[in-house]
Amino acid sequence: MFARSVISGAYSLGQLFRCAGFALLCMGLFAGETYAQTLPKQIPQSQSAEPSLTKRLMKQKASRDPNAKMLVTANEMIYDYKNNKVHAVGGVQIYYNGGVLEADKVTYDRVTNKMFAEGNVRYKASDGNVIHANTLDMTQDFREAFVNSMLVETPQRTRFAASRADRTEGNITVFQNGVYTACEPCRDDPKKPPLWQVKAARIIHNEGERKIYYENGTLEILGYPVAYLPFFYHPDPTVKRQSGFLPPHVYSNNRTGVGIEAPYFWSIAPNMDATVALVPFTRQGLLAKAEFRHRLEDGAYLIRATGINQTDPQAFGLLSGNRDFRGTLEASGEFNINKRWVWGFDGALLSDKSVLNDYHLEKQLTQATERTSQIYLIGQKDRSYFDMRAIGFYGLSELDVNSQLPVIHPVIDYSYFFGNPIFGGELSYKINFTSISRQDADFAPISKLATFATNAAGNSDTSRCLATAATPATCLVRGLPGDYSRFSAQLDWRRTVTSDITGIQFTPFARMRADAASVNIDPTTNISNFTTPGSDELIRAMPAVGMEVRWPFISVHSWGTQTLEPIIQTIFRPNETKIGLFPNEDAQSLVFDDTNLFAIDKYSGYDRVEGGSRVNYGLQYTANVHRYGMVNVLFGQSYQMFGQNSYAVADLANTGLNSGLEDRASDYVSRIYFQPTGRFSFVTRFRFDKDDLSIRRFEAETTSRWDRLTLSTIYARYEAQPEIGFLERRHGIYQTATYKFHDYWSVNGGVRYDLERGKIDFGTLGITYTDECIAISAVYVADYTNIITSTAVQKFLVRINLRTLGETGFKQNLGSQVTSTSGN
Repeated sequence: MFARSVISGAYSLGQLFRCAGFALLCMGLFAGETYAQTLPKQIPQSQSAEPSLTKRLMKQKASRDPNAKMLVTANEMIYDYKNNKVHAVGGVQIYYNGGVLEADKVTYDRVTNKMFAEGNVRYKASDGNVIHANTLDMTQDFREAFVNSMLVETPQRTRFAASRADRTEGNITVFQNGVYTACEPCRDDPKKPPLWQVKAARIIHNEGERKIYYENGTLEILGYPVAYLPFFYHPDPTVKRQSGFLPPHVYSNNRTGVGIEAPYFWSIAPNMDATVALVPFTRQGLLAKAEFRHRLEDGAYLIRATGINQTDPQAFGLLSGNRDFRGTLEASGEFNINKRWVWGFDGALLSDKSVLNDYHLEKQLTQATERTSQIYLIGQKDRSYFDMRAIGFYGLSELDVNSQLPVIHPVIDYSYFFGNPIFGGELSYKINFTSISRQDADFAPISKLATFATNAAGNSDTSRCLATAATPATCLVRGLPGDYSRFSAQLDWRRTVTSDITGIQFTPFARMRADAASVNIDPTTNISNFTTPGSDELIRAMPAVGMEVRWPFISVHSWGTQTLEPIIQTIFRPNETKIGLFPNEDAQSLVFDDTNLFAIDKYSGYDRVEGGSRVNYGLQYTANVHRYGMVNVLFGQSYQMFGQNSYAVADLANTGLNSGLEDRASDYVSRIYFQPTGRFSFVTRFRFDKDDLSIRRFEAETTSRWDRLTLSTIYARYEAQPEIGFLERRHGIYQTATYKFHDYWSVNGGVRYDLERGKIDFGTLGITYTDECIAISAVYVADYTNIITSTAVQKFLVRINLRTLGETGFKQNLGSQVTSTSGN
């Protein structure tokens, strides 16, 4: 006997509770007590369900939520008393405990307490997973289910498909002949294989462990099998971090042999983890690696260590790797003291210069040339800044002599700007304290007649003078051996006043600078040819006053505005004293151009201070054109009015010579900047010889961004500056480009051409594909100026990242016959 009633739309809970108890049966919410209920009018009393169907209202404790309630909608309901079944037909929707079941038809079997859904089945679980299937057979509390021809979509945009799936214990799903992917189906052809997928005889998703296991699996890319995976597992997409093995790394190097690494990641706690690995190399033995990370309430730190006792160190020949034990110890961290202060450290101990490169311990494509170790303290307020750090340097090039590199212990910088005007202007001060030491002197050649040092391979190193043959005629001193400490304080005041009548801007300024230093020069090889070894205490002061005047002439037109602005700056001060007695460690970089034309002191550091009275003058033109952008041009010169020209007096590093400032009248400097649109910009900088207007220094840079194309060009030409160590002219162009020729595809590259030598000295070419589930990149780099091994290096790198599975790659070092493949 069948009873039928038509239910249109969604019923309230009260109505549904009276609806023959169908949905209550589906959810298994009845326990046994009897409740008298009035049945809906659509169902005749004679055909109503037996009393037990309406007895058990909300008394069964749901397995997931004891207070869970339900809501059911359907077009019609059919009661089969003979077979003890209830059917919901047409647009069925069942809401329970955060889950939603949708189907064309749902049948509840009272005998087995199971539901059977068929036709366009869609079940969205409370965790966000969505199951699509032809049929679904599940228990009344959704803990166990059997599904045919199903598809599961997760909130993390991953998908499972299978011919059949069995769900047991409420948290284990077994997919028979399953497929897993993180890729979206093709919009144009949904039947087309995704970019990548894993097929397996069985896929087991254990939600309790939050892991996905594969048995007899195959990884397919673009529908083609690329790897057979008898058994493997990975965390499910909900996992941020979980203990387990990471994808393997494979290395091959003609000096180390073949090495295979299978890192193990240990999630010790939510804020702590470790990664360990043992890498056996066929030629050099076993390399041990370990990394520990720990995040605290106020910061985080990391410790990394590696070590190997090489079995064949002679494979490295004359290079620094020719030693028995090689290893590294690195640590870094940063911690907040409060909202204004932070301290941190970053340090490394290396057994030799090339250990990072030889054993692929640096993850970047280009090799680092220097490893810096430091500890620092930084504080910042609204009008002040404090920075203190101790720094050590370790050169990674075979050309480096680490005993010539300084140790800084420490350098302190502090600056403060007063909030209230002083005499109507801005008053500020800054303090610097620097203390350094160096074991051996660092000599650099200033003549091709110099006797050059040799590198590890016995070749001539044209960047260093041989210490035993260094003389002032052929070499300069980049760094002194011994100890050097200096304290500097500088007070600045300036005020800008604009004339209401003429619009002229007057900016008077004043500066007071004082330095005190203690110098102790060790009597190492030939340093006495340049300075007197021994100890000395030094003091100097440099007051300066001046005025800067700007007179802008502005004209307004229908097409835009023009501004012509003459600028003149006068500075009055005494001569610089004790030049050469103060070691020059931080002021060796001096480039005279438009950026420092109107600087009070053009030196880059504290070890030198500009003296003598000077006038700087120039003319600036700016045009803003409607719809065509803006143009800015500056042209100027500097002139030593009286007193000693600091740039004409050489220190031990010859700073100031060949700078364009060493004569009474300086070279001319100029800048042209043009930006017609937000997508295109062009800037050039010139330095012209004051006598014949020949170009002494020229730079040009342009950047353009189109719809899919980005171009950048840098051109530079620097004439030789032998007195400061640049014996030859430097002349080159560097072009880079990125073209996105598809929504997911882009190609990029760059090439640097040495115009002086007529050859390419650096080039790179890469292609990248990135979408929602896979990222592939291939990069080729050729560097013919490599200073790590003093030889040309060519590298080829391929990376493949499969979302939720991990990243793998292949790396080949062509220049030194080093190859590696890796995953992480």
